Amino acid sequence: MNNLIEISVTVNGTPCRREVEPRLLLSDFLRHDLDLTGTHVGCEHGVCGACTVLLDGVAVRSCLVFAVQADGHDVMTVEGLAASQDNLHPLQEAFRQAHGLQCGFCTPGFLMTLVPFLVENPSPTESEIREAISGNLCRCTGYQHIVQAVQIAAENMHG
Repeated sequence: MNNLIEISVTVNGTPCRREVEPRLLLSDFLRHDLDLTGTHVGCEHGVCGACTVLLDGVAVRSCLVFAVQADGHDVMTVEGLAASQDNLHPLQEAFRQAHGLQCGFCTPGFLMTLVPFLVENPSPTESEIREAISGNLCRCTGYQHIVQAVQIAAENMHG
């Protein structure tokens, strides 16, 4: 018995069709079926934020979404942020500039959480930034450099 469901999803601007099991998580689909390993899986309970991607522009925990739920939708992963390796997204550049990462495991989740946040809030206060990242866990940085990176990105993106 074939229990696969065909889905059509646009990932980082590229349409793709695949047959997937109904229980396949979006995080596993991205990592294992599409080889987009920038989406990290940490807790598998939606707590750490490492697996955050954009689903139709909204930050979601991909470990809590089934791949079949993405059918007909747009997904953006961290791999879709930069135009090229030499042309980083302003938020990625700010993380580099402010040393907003150490081991880097949590960084994709932070970036994908912060992209829509900066669209909605182009001039955030430190308090607003800390609230925005409160759902993402980092065991290395102490968050101060991440906050500084977001401030730099906001300034560079919106003046």
